[in-house]
Amino acid sequence: MGLPGSAVSEGTRIGTKEVRPMRFGKRKKGEGKKRYAAAVAIGICILAVIGGIAYKAAADRQTREAWANRIEREKQQIAEAEREAEAAKARSEEVLEAAVDAGANVFEMVEKRPDFVELTETGTESILTVESCLVDNTTSNIVLKAVAEEIPVSDDSYYYLFALRVHNDQITEDMFPIEQKYKGSEVEFQFSRHVGNISGLLYKYVVAVKKDDKFVAVSKPYYVTNPEEISVYKSNGKNAESKKGLLIDPDKLLSGELEDLGIKHAAYNIPVSRILGESDNEEYPPVEYVYNGKGYTFNGEVISEYDLIFKTLTEKEIEITVILLNDVVPAYPQLIHPQARSGIGTAPYYAFNGADEEGVEYLAAIGSFLAERYSGRANGRGIVANWIIGNEINARKDWNYMEYTSIRAYVKEYIRAFRVLYNSIKSINGASRIFISLDQRWDSNSNSLIHYDAKDILEEFNKQIREEGNIDWGLAIHPYNVPLTSPYIWKDSLYVKDSEDTPMVTMANIDVVTDYLQQEEFLMEDGEVRPVTISELGYTSSDGEDVQAAAIVYAYKAAEANPHIESVLFSRQTDAAEEMEQGLDLGINYMDGSRKYVYNVYKYMDTEEQEKYTDFAKKIIGISDWKTVIKEIKEK
Repeated sequence: MGLPGSAVSEGTRIGTKEVRPMRFGKRKKGEGKKRYAAAVAIGICILAVIGGIAYKAAADRQTREAWANRIEREKQQIAEAEREAEAAKARSEEVLEAAVDAGANVFEMVEKRPDFVELTETGTESILTVESCLVDNTTSNIVLKAVAEEIPVSDDSYYYLFALRVHNDQITEDMFPIEQKYKGSEVEFQFSRHVGNISGLLYKYVVAVKKDDKFVAVSKPYYVTNPEEISVYKSNGKNAESKKGLLIDPDKLLSGELEDLGIKHAAYNIPVSRILGESDNEEYPPVEYVYNGKGYTFNGEVISEYDLIFKTLTEKEIEITVILLNDVVPAYPQLIHPQARSGIGTAPYYAFNGADEEGVEYLAAIGSFLAERYSGRANGRGIVANWIIGNEINARKDWNYMEYTSIRAYVKEYIRAFRVLYNSIKSINGASRIFISLDQRWDSNSNSLIHYDAKDILEEFNKQIREEGNIDWGLAIHPYNVPLTSPYIWKDSLYVKDSEDTPMVTMANIDVVTDYLQQEEFLMEDGEVRPVTISELGYTSSDGEDVQAAAIVYAYKAAEANPHIESVLFSRQTDAAEEMEQGLDLGINYMDGSRKYVYNVYKYMDTEEQEKYTDFAKKIIGISDWKTVIKEIKEK
């Protein structure tokens, strides 16, 4: 075997050459070291060659791997670039589509944009339509919204809002806008509900534009329609259990008769002449009241009388309806309408004055004072639930005197006062209901200069109210028989028909009125039929007490069967001398306090004992069943 450390053995090949075995003989001195060094050098060279070959192979491998990695990265970069290009392309397409859509939308908006309209001398008030004018109690602001199908051409880019007093109909040069907004198809104004120290409820609001440096109205005047939003009182208590009511006799207030009769509704008149000014009785100091920064004086003695009456009725759970009447008060001529002053002394009552500032402020103060005093049980003075403004206003010459004019002008003046009282009362007691008063002359078409037909007044009243802001008014009607001195409701009459064109309305055809009010244009904003109260109705006993009683039963059953009639207030508890002179003995009691036959009939006609006390009437009327005279009420 070879020596230890030997690099090769016999027959071993190095590379491609065969290495012959060495022959060892006797060595010269130093020759072994030389040979060893030469062998080491040769080994080192061989290792170097082998290492170089291995290094080169490794380097080549690393180079190939680097190029492979580079190629792979480039492929990935190319793929990423392609994906990014695809995404960019998609984004470009989306942007392009969005741009196209946006352009289409702009084009569509331009197409839909209201046309501009040049102002003319007439008809500009119809360019904008006010959709609402409401108090927002959370902000104490009024919010008015309006829309336009055409944008009026003007000096600038603004709509201007003006606040007009009730008696003003036009924008004058001394007026200034309370707010301005950019013109458009829609506009919304928000502003304080006070104009200075005056309630914004005593104003109407008009939108205008500036043309040739003057303000031109482009909307009709519009009032606040929800004064109840700011009211302190929201309820008048539970509804009455019966429709039975009576014009009460104050002298019998404490007699116990009201409880005995089972009355659930009471009517009472308040002529303004009685409540204004001071009393001659020093025991009753005047009642001072401040409204909109001004002081007003009310008669302490008269007010204490109403306090007692309304407190007593409220404690008896009787719903109170007050009729506000405008008689002559020499010290307060401003309450009489300017166009009614020429007739002072010719009629018992006159048109309220909503035609000038002083009249408006006095009416508002009266309405606010009465509502404050007679709302809520806590005040201890009673609750008035219903307020009727005036008496039979279609009877112009007899009960609501004003010089003759067109029906539109006449109703316009009534509405001014009605709005003032409505807003002043409802802003205190939101549960109060306010009524217009009409008589039985429905559609006579007599073209009289003395009176107007109730139907015509009602149509015009509703039309104007809707134009300037719809509110929840009600109808108080007096469907007396024809003639007044006849209690025979059931007898045929040329003047009483079961159709809308009937000349007169009585309890034989009262459904004509409630059917009429079911038309869409007459409905309240919530879609309900307006409340109807028969606030005055009576039948004389001069043809016999039993006939009077039969008429009252007939009338009550007709009202009871009609779901739109809320109450029927018969006139009256006690005969009145001035009516008896005309053959109208309407009381259920005689003047001396004795009771008529109708007393017990009235008492029991809405109770479980009604048949016992009302069956007699069938024979007088000539029927065997009440169904033959009580009409089916049409629900539209």
